[in-house]
Amino acid sequence: MSQLPQTGEATRTAPTTAPTGFHDGELAVQRRAGSLGAAARLSGMLAPPDLTGGASGFLAARDLAVLTARDHDGTLWTSPLRGAPGFLDAHDTTLRVHALPAPGDPLAAPGPAPAQQIGLIAIDFATRRRLRVNGTLDALDDTGFTVSVDQAYGNCPQYIQQRRLQPGDGASSGAGAGTGGRHTTLDADDMRLIERADTFFLGTTHPTRGADASHRGGSPGFVRVRPDGLWWPDYPGNNMFNSLGNLAVDDTAALLFVDFATGATLHLSGSADVRWAEPGAPGDDGGTGRRVHFTPRHIVTGEAPLRADAFRAYPRNPRLTA
Repeated sequence: MSQLPQTGEATRTAPTTAPTGFHDGELAVQRRAGSLGAAARLSGMLAPPDLTGGASGFLAARDLAVLTARDHDGTLWTSPLRGAPGFLDAHDTTLRVHALPAPGDPLAAPGPAPAQQIGLIAIDFATRRRLRVNGTLDALDDTGFTVSVDQAYGNCPQYIQQRRLQPGDGASSGAGAGTGGRHTTLDADDMRLIERADTFFLGTTHPTRGADASHRGGSPGFVRVRPDGLWWPDYPGNNMFNSLGNLAVDDTAALLFVDFATGATLHLSGSADVRWAEPGAPGDDGGTGRRVHFTPRHIVTGEAPLRADAFRAYPRNPRLTA
């Protein structure tokens, strides 16, 4: 039975019919970071996924998930999904999502391309808990989609800013969302939203292991932005390097920023690479000597039912150094 951890490092499960263990990119980053031993200690947690127990209960209580998938043109996006509790219905190795991306979202109708590998993260900001689910999009209809789950794993509460989302009116149908605007270069409004952000979601992909959706957080300003792109320092984590490992093999990436005061959303799709330097350099807030640089190629702005009433920063966000 899969249990969602309350605190501590991540756990991860994978089915016996799919590849298990860390893939080539994850191992390469772990090796360079000197964390092969720390990551290997998590390998005993690997087991076939069972979403019937604690993981199922956590998913059923959620009203927000974030999806990483490709549109019908093959572009990778990371998009929010809102629904009343119960919209994430998990049993055994199947997850039914009773929601679709809202109108104006880059993954809105006709929806994500079918029969692709997708990543999804369900998050509860109020309790700083999150669960990542990766698998294959098996069926898509007018009310949602079904995922055959290959992996399910919880993450620790690090860098999650505590906030309470307002109920999303018409969340399952996408009502209340703004029409998306598309462009290819970050404008002044985009850059201001990024500069204020304390949270964003990162989508990455691997040619055989599929897509992944993850959370990134820090003090406002932890993402540095300029007109041609942006970068952020990589903070200490669980040493598994799921996202950075994917980027080591495939530089495709998608970002989602949200202004929780207004519901404004900013979707970015492009490429990212990990850059290494001596720990403690200016901007290396977490002291890891790693930063991720992202170059956008496609930009979509819009509005979604993602407003929050309260905010409390994660108490151990690294101090900004430059």
